[in-house]
Amino acid sequence: MSGEAEALREPWASLRRQREAASFGMWLFLGSEALLFGGLILAFSVNRLLHPDAFAGAGHETNVVYGTVNTVVLLTSSLAMAVGAEAARAGLRELALLGLSLTLALAVAFLVIKGFEWSADIDEGLFPGQAFKLAPPAAGIFFAFYWFMTGLHGLHVTAGISVIAWITWQAWRGERPLESPAFEAAALYWHLVDIVWVFLYPLLYLGGRS
Repeated sequence: MSGEAEALREPWASLRRQREAASFGMWLFLGSEALLFGGLILAFSVNRLLHPDAFAGAGHETNVVYGTVNTVVLLTSSLAMAVGAEAARAGLRELALLGLSLTLALAVAFLVIKGFEWSADIDEGLFPGQAFKLAPPAAGIFFAFYWFMTGLHGLHVTAGISVIAWITWQAWRGERPLESPAFEAAALYWHLVDIVWVFLYPLLYLGGRS
């Protein structure tokens, strides 16, 4: 049985139609995710306009080194994911597995770095609450957004790791043919994770340093 025949699932009559359906479904899901993060970014921007000085001061307290390193890590993972997905579509098994594995390694590195950053933030009193070190009340609003948006993004990274790890494991064992639309769908999701971070990085790390 050919790889295309193994990848084909009911009720689709052709792999092309199955791939188009998977892509369309993923784009609908990504649209809902974009609305979620878009609403958060809009709310953040409105509060920043209302409290420019407090938000600038709070933004200066974020660790731009951690943020910049993680930006490089995540953008590199997006490149690796694109290579892995395209290699899978072209039937290049070793290159596909390499790209997917590198994506996983960089995604885990992103979470580890983020963990160190969060730990340092807590030690420095940057978690809203009784131990919060910044005086302006609006600074607490900034860090409420900071923790919620980076935490939500971290959950999306974790979900992406789970999905990519699963399809990579299946591909390595030969249980999922490289022609499967799952690789392209996973790549679309991972690119959304990267794009969201591209917006969060300047909002949270560069706003207080402009």
